Amino acid sequence: MSECLDCAECKASLYGQKYILKEENMYCIGCYEALFSTTCEVCQLLISCTSKDLSYNDRHWHSECFLCLKCSRSLVDRPFATKDDMLMCVECYSNEYSAKCHACMKTIMPGSKKMEHKGNSWHENCFTCNRCQQPIGTRNFVLKDTNNYCLPCYEKQFAQKCFYCKMPIITGGVNYRDQPWHKECFTCIGCKGQLVGQRFTSRNDFVYCLNCFCNLFAKKCASCTCPISGLGGSKYISFEHRQWHNDCFNCKRCSVSLVGRGFLTSKDDILCPDCGKEV
Repeated sequence: MSECLDCAECKASLYGQKYILKEENMYCIGCYEALFSTTCEVCQLLISCTSKDLSYNDRHWHSECFLCLKCSRSLVDRPFATKDDMLMCVECYSNEYSAKCHACMKTIMPGSKKMEHKGNSWHENCFTCNRCQQPIGTRNFVLKDTNNYCLPCYEKQFAQKCFYCKMPIITGGVNYRDQPWHKECFTCIGCKGQLVGQRFTSRNDFVYCLNCFCNLFAKKCASCTCPISGLGGSKYISFEHRQWHNDCFNCKRCSVSLVGRGFLTSKDDILCPDCGKEV
């Protein structure tokens, strides 16, 4: 019987002694702790078989050593988090690493709803309109001078009214003659095309794109009959109530350019002096 109760390591009799059975082998307390017990991460002492061994990620602690690094509260049966292998209770972890509310400057606890915009964070109830103090939530808002405004409050307090439609301009407005316009309202009076980013001109307080202005008001070239805009420094020739594009002011017979040269007229035609001699 004594041979059946010997320690598998030191062979000492276990009869009448405490022992531990591991993988069908029996060990005395001393041998078992020397062979299988782990070292506590904090105190570096062995965790005896009679002590509670707490483990996390292949690391081990005595239950009395399993504490928050910041506040030293026990983490036994409490939620905890880790940062660079350091154990912390949820409260300390949140105070140290979680985002702070841009309004109240308090920690936004993990699991609570967080609102974010341009690198700043808020508690849901702190993300409010600066004017009416109501939570903005997921509604559209406008940021002005570091303050957030819901659209109705922004329109009442700051937004300019479009000169054309009289509605508030939230984004994308343009100014013309010190008057604000929506981009989509600033259009040619003729074709209704948007003028933002396009060349345009005005007449009698109405704005026109170049095509409409030329078609409606520009004089026509006596040669090609196309409008002569005269805009942007373009040059043209005028003679006896008729106008020509510079490129169109050519001899009717030989097509040589007459710009800067003498010329003759024959009824509605213009001729260079050489061709004029033949008439």
